[in-house]
Amino acid sequence: MSPSTDLRENRAFASEIKFVVGRPLAEEIREWARVRLAPDPNANGEWSDGYQITSLYFDTPHFDVFHRKGSFGRSKYRIRRYDVSQVAFLERKLKTRGLVSKRRTIVELDQLQRLAGAEPDRGWPGYWYHQRLLARRLRPICQIAYRRTARVAMTRCGPIRLTLDDDIRAQPVPGLAFNDQKEGVLLSENQVIIELKYCLEMPVLFKRLVEEFALNPQSISKFRLAAVALGYVIEPVSDLPAKGDPGASLCLTF
Repeated sequence: MSPSTDLRENRAFASEIKFVVGRPLAEEIREWARVRLAPDPNANGEWSDGYQITSLYFDTPHFDVFHRKGSFGRSKYRIRRYDVSQVAFLERKLKTRGLVSKRRTIVELDQLQRLAGAEPDRGWPGYWYHQRLLARRLRPICQIAYRRTARVAMTRCGPIRLTLDDDIRAQPVPGLAFNDQKEGVLLSENQVIIELKYCLEMPVLFKRLVEEFALNPQSISKFRLAAVALGYVIEPVSDLPAKGDPGASLCLTF
């Protein structure tokens, strides 16, 4: 969800709904959220609710994750970094029966090259991740970066979270390292991604948000957009809302 210092985390299944909206509408929703939700305690910035996310995404040589071939369609492997931290999270995001769970382990940036080895080290916290990369023949494909606004609250059913992702950019990666020097290809010139995360049923607050701003969920993927934009695949994917359409919205898959 957000920055953490835990060496290892397992996050229970939760529901995620993601939308892409025009920038003017996104600003209205951002203000709406700031009135009704608290800032993410791990965030920073003027409103104490923002941070930069940069992730390395993995796929097979035949892009089985992109094509959602078999079990590759249910999980994504990535390495996530917050702001300019010297640590990163080895993450597996799994989708089962419409619910999403996450397992992740924190490691130092200078340890990422251990994932390039032919044999995983049982004594290393990232052993489980390295083992799965090898078993599934996964390699780093691209880097996706964006600025996130995050607001949170606690309800009777558990924590809820609303995020807005802006200035989303993708670039190819030659290996297991983050590139802070290049901006990359812009994937969201006039659009902002909004995500609602919650346990069990959708909270009343989020129902009001969806109704008030007439948000209309559909299916699209950030990783798939990046793969197409970078020329890795030519298979068409669903388009983002048309430029200049401030009210358009659609759901983004994990």
